[in-house]
Amino acid sequence: MRDHHALRAFLAIAEYGSFTRAAAELEVTPSALSQTMQQLEHQLGTRLLQRTTRRVGLTEAGHEMLQRIAPALSELDLALDAVRQHGDRPRGSLRLTVPKVAAQSVIEPLLGEFMARWPDVQLDIRVENNLTDLVAEGLDAGIRLGERLQRDMVAVPIGGPMRSVVVGAPAYFERRGHPKEPKELQHHNCIKHRLDSSGAIYRWEFAHRSGPQKGRWYEIAVDGSLTVNDVPLALRAAEDGIGLACVLDISARAALDAGRLESVLDPWLPPFDGFYLYYPSRFQVPPKLRVFIDFIREWGARDAPHPVHPRS
Repeated sequence: MRDHHALRAFLAIAEYGSFTRAAAELEVTPSALSQTMQQLEHQLGTRLLQRTTRRVGLTEAGHEMLQRIAPALSELDLALDAVRQHGDRPRGSLRLTVPKVAAQSVIEPLLGEFMARWPDVQLDIRVENNLTDLVAEGLDAGIRLGERLQRDMVAVPIGGPMRSVVVGAPAYFERRGHPKEPKELQHHNCIKHRLDSSGAIYRWEFAHRSGPQKGRWYEIAVDGSLTVNDVPLALRAAEDGIGLACVLDISARAALDAGRLESVLDPWLPPFDGFYLYYPSRFQVPPKLRVFIDFIREWGARDAPHPVHPRS
């Protein structure tokens, strides 16, 4: 068990790049954590960490060790949880990774009810738009759009298909008119979105309405005076009449229903695969994850988002 705690300490330091933050996570003092790492390095006969005044990095041996022990510790957690929970209520920490839009539209609405129903399950939710390796990061599950799922994952659909919408304020359309086809966007001020994962500007996606390519998706590089990497900020800018925004319908639904925004080009924006809860393929799913899967299926069937009504 002493070795197990030392490996946990190493994993936390590698994740946070800081003795102080890792010590806070492990609820020990930085000096005690430093001593644990010195003992581990002495036992292994090699340095695992590169310490500087600003950050703690990994040596080559440390990188190799991280790649090997992260999946092993994740499997060990599953085995220990399975033993602890045998014949008992689901319990333990359930670690999830979700993008911001799913945190707002999926996690927030179900959070209170799930935690009231399963008080012995502690949720640890990482809100991040970057793709995350569940096994390497020691996570139990994640939520992503179907097109962004990792390979070799079990996927559970949540809430059915989704759509994107191009939206603008009524005052904007009074000034600039309503685009009738995607190619007309070149004459409009479009609010550009910078992707967190790559830093690239998102190219708006549409599907052909007719002809031999009917239903096939294509991309358009839009232009405009504002670039953001936050959907609520893009929506606020659209409501203020700055320009047009392209977002998921669930993000714009409240503003559309209230009349603060209008959607255009809906015939070029058919539904696509929505959100999925995904987790590594294993023979035995721990009870804490099983009850979350069952709950999210129940929630998805009960509260599936209603579609945005297209404009002609």
